[in-house]
Amino acid sequence: MKMFSSVLAVLLASAFIAIGCGTSFSQQEGERAPIFTLQDLNGNAVSLSQYQGKVVILDFFADWCPPCRQEIPDFIALEKDYGRKGLAVIGVAVVAKDDARAFAKDMGINYPVLIDDGKASGMYGPIRSIPTTFIIDKNGRIAKKYIGYRPRSTFEADVQELLK
Repeated sequence: MKMFSSVLAVLLASAFIAIGCGTSFSQQEGERAPIFTLQDLNGNAVSLSQYQGKVVILDFFADWCPPCRQEIPDFIALEKDYGRKGLAVIGVAVVAKDDARAFAKDMGINYPVLIDDGKASGMYGPIRSIPTTFIIDKNGRIAKKYIGYRPRSTFEADVQELLK
């Protein structure tokens, strides 16, 4: 009986660990995008709700991440080409504000960069790899989720489809 209790305890603990480490809380396509408010590089509060009715590219990134550095020029171009047509690109830096500010300046980022407080990335994640990018439709639903680098053509096709 003692052995049965021990085995049962190990199985239950394993199940709780597996559930806790799984992706069951990760936001998925079709779900409503969680609303958050974060500070931008100037200390202003910016809420995702400000972008209702727009297609949003929400990119979680870091300055030290090579794939992030590769994607950001594409986001800059997409903001330039589609910003007036209803697209908003928002970067969420998972690094310190000073590092994000220097990086944004160095890269010439032309869209809002917000500083993650741990809660925002938690609402969308856990974010386990960067870049992680969400495409949010005009109705505030997650249309696509990408983990890792994607070429401009991938994002542009999504944006064009959702702006129709």
